Amino acid sequence: MGKQIVLLILLSFAVRNGKAQSIEYSYRINTLHAVINSKFKDNQTGLYYETNEGDKKHSYLWPLCALIQATNEMEALTPKARYMLPVENAINQYLNNAPPVPGYQATVTRERADARFFDDNQWIAIAYLDAYNRTHEKKYLDKSEMICRFMLTGLDTVAGGGFYWKEGDRQTKNTCSNGPGVLVLLQLYKITHKAEYLRTALSVYQWTNARLQALDGVYYDNIKLPSLKVGKAAYTYNTGTMLQANVLLYDITKDKKYLSEAQRVAKAGFEHFFKNGRLPNGNYWFNAVMLRGYVALYKVDKDEQWIDFFRKDADAVWDNERDTDNMLGPKPAKKLLDQAAMLEIYATLQKFKN
Repeated sequence: MGKQIVLLILLSFAVRNGKAQSIEYSYRINTLHAVINSKFKDNQTGLYYETNEGDKKHSYLWPLCALIQATNEMEALTPKARYMLPVENAINQYLNNAPPVPGYQATVTRERADARFFDDNQWIAIAYLDAYNRTHEKKYLDKSEMICRFMLTGLDTVAGGGFYWKEGDRQTKNTCSNGPGVLVLLQLYKITHKAEYLRTALSVYQWTNARLQALDGVYYDNIKLPSLKVGKAAYTYNTGTMLQANVLLYDITKDKKYLSEAQRVAKAGFEHFFKNGRLPNGNYWFNAVMLRGYVALYKVDKDEQWIDFFRKDADAVWDNERDTDNMLGPKPAKKLLDQAAMLEIYATLQKFKN
């Protein structure tokens, strides 16, 4: 009888603790979303500002790549809400219809002409494909296929294959344009069953592993052309996209070699990046992208260690890197990119508590 009472007490504590954490994540999500709309939104144009500083410069596309994924995760928590729509309307203002095919440029199109980065476009497609899988709204698939056509203009056989990072710039091929490129192709294959998507994804996946993966399993930043010198900086998001690619390939092919590789990369990512109870805090968004890969793996092997260290880091950000206006960031000037990244992380972690 005594053991039963102790067990009930422990169970009650665990339930209360889980509920408390769930409430805490909900508070952080709602607070950050309100902060973004009050401090970073230009209500006259529907655009967003890069930082909270006084110059009120409209954001580059990159922070909106973070915000569109964050609002997608919010809608997954509250399916009847339309958190994505204002961000979609802002992103539409970056569309550049220049030949050979349309794609989104780095700055607002009516403000000035600018470069089109393949990775910026890929991050948007990833969010739209997630939204399509959740809602089956055709606009998300149409825009993703448009982005795919654009990104394929950046693929060639120089150095054996791979996507360039930036349209018209043939100096580097980066993991940050190849990892997400594989994800776009694999997701499109799962939806459309077009064999060419899978063939191209496998080709880019194999090239990225051959050219840009370190021996321990994490990924380097880029390969420079024509020297073929590898830029050996390692960032969390590059490991995250390739981790997620392995999980998707396992899901598609059922070949256990991809699951084994996903687990190897996940272990390497944890050991390489999680130091003294923290992930690198120079860019929260890199960590948000890495979390996507670990979530994908958790859904297959149910190993909660893949999520636990993200919880620890996310709590440390809120406790130690938040100002009096509830804006997040390690420096005094706060960035839209950082707010959106942590919004995505808290929304993702909330799904686990639910």
